[in-house]
Amino acid sequence: MSDTAATRESPGEAPPDEPGPEGSTSDEDGDEGYSGLLGAFRYGFGRSESTLFRLYALFSFLLGAALALVFALGLLSWFLATVGQSALVTTANAFLGVVALFVLGPLFAPVLFVARRHRRGESTPGYDAAHALTGVAFVVLLYAGIAISVPPQFQSADPGAVGAFLYSLPPLWGLAPPVVGAALVVVVHRLLG
Repeated sequence: MSDTAATRESPGEAPPDEPGPEGSTSDEDGDEGYSGLLGAFRYGFGRSESTLFRLYALFSFLLGAALALVFALGLLSWFLATVGQSALVTTANAFLGVVALFVLGPLFAPVLFVARRHRRGESTPGYDAAHALTGVAFVVLLYAGIAISVPPQFQSADPGAVGAFLYSLPPLWGLAPPVVGAALVVVVHRLLG
């Protein structure tokens, strides 16, 4: 029997570092990938060699958890304030959930893209870092969008040059920066993926 025949694996097994039937990879700990959002964060954080991406994964997890709590409390408060009112008012409650998805989706997307690429064994530190930068850009643009849409009574008295410019824009323009940030996440994924 030759050496190559002796080292050949059984037909149903995939080599340890190559994708298996479902596209997952196994490592020395027997980890077959991840399941769910929390598993994707843990997996992407543990597999990435990019310090920038690891910092973004930690930051986005903490920020996302805080925002999810704010949205949940806001939805509960809004729901309790509108109990017994018309269907139009209660339908507006569902809009808060849509806004939450619009904010949390692009915030978490870079981590999910990186975790998926690592599961397939196709990611690089450059890809991971690029997604961390798009995630940070989305957060900055989200903040800019919030600043644009702040009502006059809540605006800062001394906002500085950038703040004054953002306050001077029509409130509806506050939608543009987060949309651009979310599109940037998708475009970078398409270009590098």
